[in-house]
Amino acid sequence: MAARYRTRRGIDLALRGLRSLHTRGAGATWAAVVRRFATTTAAAPGADEAPDAPLAFATPATVRASVVIPVHGKLDYTLACLRSLVQTRLSSDVEVIVVDDASPDESGKVLSAIPGLRYHRNAANLGFVGSCNAGAAMARGEFVVFLNNDTTLTPGWLEALLRTFETHPDTGLAGAKLVYPDGRLQESGGIVFSDGSGWNFGRFEDPKHPAYTFVREADYCSGAAIALPSALFKRLGGFDERYAPAYYEDTDLAMKVREAGLKVRVQPASMVVHHEGITAGTDTSSGVKAYQVRNQQRFLERWRDTLLRRHPAPTQAVHYAAQHRARARVLVIDATTPMPDRDSGSVRLFELLRLLVDEGCAVTFFPENGLDDGRYTQSLRDLGVEAWTHPWLGAIPDWLAKHGPRFQLVIVSRHYILSPLLPLLRRHAPQARIVFDTVDLHHLREQREAEERNDATLLRAAARTRADELALIGSVDRTWVVSPVEKALLAESAPGAVVDVVSNIHRVRGAGPSMAARQGLLFVGGFRHPPNVDAAQWLADEILPRIRAQRPEITLSLVGSDAPASVLALGERPGITVHGHVPDLEPLIDTHRFSVAPLRYGAGVKGKINQALAHGLPVVATRCAVEGMGLTHGIDALVADDAESLAATILAAYDDATLWQRLVDGGLANTEREFSPERARTTLRTIFNQLR
Repeated sequence: MAARYRTRRGIDLALRGLRSLHTRGAGATWAAVVRRFATTTAAAPGADEAPDAPLAFATPATVRASVVIPVHGKLDYTLACLRSLVQTRLSSDVEVIVVDDASPDESGKVLSAIPGLRYHRNAANLGFVGSCNAGAAMARGEFVVFLNNDTTLTPGWLEALLRTFETHPDTGLAGAKLVYPDGRLQESGGIVFSDGSGWNFGRFEDPKHPAYTFVREADYCSGAAIALPSALFKRLGGFDERYAPAYYEDTDLAMKVREAGLKVRVQPASMVVHHEGITAGTDTSSGVKAYQVRNQQRFLERWRDTLLRRHPAPTQAVHYAAQHRARARVLVIDATTPMPDRDSGSVRLFELLRLLVDEGCAVTFFPENGLDDGRYTQSLRDLGVEAWTHPWLGAIPDWLAKHGPRFQLVIVSRHYILSPLLPLLRRHAPQARIVFDTVDLHHLREQREAEERNDATLLRAAARTRADELALIGSVDRTWVVSPVEKALLAESAPGAVVDVVSNIHRVRGAGPSMAARQGLLFVGGFRHPPNVDAAQWLADEILPRIRAQRPEITLSLVGSDAPASVLALGERPGITVHGHVPDLEPLIDTHRFSVAPLRYGAGVKGKINQALAHGLPVVATRCAVEGMGLTHGIDALVADDAESLAATILAAYDDATLWQRLVDGGLANTEREFSPERARTTLRTIFNQLR
């Protein structure tokens, strides 16, 4: 079966390559090959190579975060911890508090002399619990961060930890990924079993493994490096004194955070080296460490009902236990990692992944090309997606054989990705429902292009694509299309199929600057997509000259990645600026008066139109471009199909403030009505209710 997969993939790549040669030429095809197979890796955070800074801390007037470090002796470790804090270049709104728990060594004399350090010495030994609570009582920050003195910090650890509360607003407690000094993983969040026992997830594994590098819910995070809002810590009563002097106080705190309706999350982008056992040792039969055994029973007595109802048995496999809160375990596969600042399909996929995470799913993703695409891959992990790339992914048949049994739902985008994978998925994930996400009906787009070009070769290729897509639609559990038009087409050609409309997903930003503050026309589209190349050329050749003949001050901006030479050459014409790839489109959207989308062929729903409407930028487009979007000419868009009509429509509307504002309001309403996350959420919940 693995051999058949590789053969099928090879044939498919060859056919797609031939089609690309026919439509885009040798240069663009070779560039696509390089993009697909080039070996790239994410940049690893480097160590701070700056010379040791003086051991001193800021004394901020306004404090965002208070870092509380309890200490009892071990001055050398405390000083090493403080030096590493300084070397990470803490922001100026962070205060550092050291609580000296009656240290028997020279800690008091040395630490109290460090400039900017807030030093407090307990009159008697209070233990870890009492010292942390004493430090929190002194804290002035919005967040309180508890840090063991036997830790070494890495660059960006605190920023990443606090960022969790912004990217995941329902977070009540965030914990760092802890690693041993030898580089092995100590913990990426913890698991609490129904008997009150705990497990450090990923212990002794490679900290770079995909299973341990994404933000996820955890049962608890070890108190060696955790953060939570100061007000919440106070409201929960701090660390419970019943666990004094130490152990299980962090686990109990996590339970209280969840009881308050908030989430506990591990943030692997915050990496902290932990010299475990330096203060308390590792022997649970004597000393402070013995309290770990006693406090497990106290913890179990307090939380017994919750543990039995909501936590896994200690016999459950660790990977399943780590995901026991998940509503569903979902695998998503696409050709490449989504790059939302580059193409519409990526925006849609990223938002779908976000919805799945928001719905409480354990989401795993891998790109069929296996590449780590740097910040794009990291953005998925920050979102809460377990993103697999090489070398961890390896051969896809082998990966599916190992991991397939754990998924309840598999979503695969594009027919040429799913077609060779489907037999493997049916064998290795027989329990899973399989969704074919068409992205758009490729055969429809190819057929329209062939007809526009009057090309018999492309027409035959479109027929092959149609056969492939219909075969898949007849073999999967559900099919997703992006518009009611495509659903209606499949009702005729695949009448027995279960077909859902899962369209583009856009969040309304709202209206921007007024019409008077804007000028010019904006075209947006990734130029790897042939319909966009054709549209840009047609716009420049036949539409814009008609406009500028009457209004020479009206200019055109062409925006999009991977522009071929023919598009780049358009920038030499008067009134046309070719911007290429623009990561942040908002400044251009806010300064142009109209977005234009003169597509002559294509399929699916056009993200360029969604994006403009969601940002309050009126759109002038062809019927092909607005197909399936529920837009009405003159109400929420302007629609015309030939060059003369498009030019006349733009000229008539360009200075009409009343019409412009009506289009802005209508476009925003259309986005909210047709393309909000809630529309897709309804479909997802229907599927979840059918899962085993």
